[in-house]
Amino acid sequence: MSWREFFDNKKLLIEFIVTVILLIFVLHFLTQILNYAEQRKGVVLDDPVLKTFGAINLTWLVFTLIYFSIIIFFLLLVRHPQKLMFAIQAYALMIIIRIIAMYLMPLNPPAGMIQLNDPFVQYFGTGKVLTKDLFFSGHTATLFLFFLITENKFFKNLFLIFTALVAASVLLQHVHYSIDVFAAPFFSYASYKIVGSIHKA
Repeated sequence: MSWREFFDNKKLLIEFIVTVILLIFVLHFLTQILNYAEQRKGVVLDDPVLKTFGAINLTWLVFTLIYFSIIIFFLLLVRHPQKLMFAIQAYALMIIIRIIAMYLMPLNPPAGMIQLNDPFVQYFGTGKVLTKDLFFSGHTATLFLFFLITENKFFKNLFLIFTALVAASVLLQHVHYSIDVFAAPFFSYASYKIVGSIHKA
């Protein structure tokens, strides 16, 4: 379905508008929760995985893979409005679940963490670095969601590789606990399946 056909369908047009508004609202609420999480006391988990190695700074690798993946994913879906809308809905649901998870699990950052400084946020934003947006790993979950949604075999495999690389990187940098990373794909899958079941209903 082309964008013209998509927007000629009033039902889909309304759903798309509601989806975009929902995403904006969810992202705004996420910033509030992130700021709240930074201010409250959390617990430090005894993570046997992180104890086995020292932290390594892999910030540029993480964000290169993430932003490269976002560009590829958008280019893959930009001509497919229904798939793009589905992706936005699944992502919004995943963020909602992550907001609930972070609220219910107040954590302090792992010992020896090297801060993950987003170069674009640092350059264009306030420069504030978040350290308590922990459970679950949003970077890992987002890339795995890209993997689930993408149908092209080459890029599907590429997103899976990128998911594994980012998951390993945030662990090596001690940005996340191992449970944050290991749990992330399950929440992505749940969001993907829930939105998919709604569309099939």
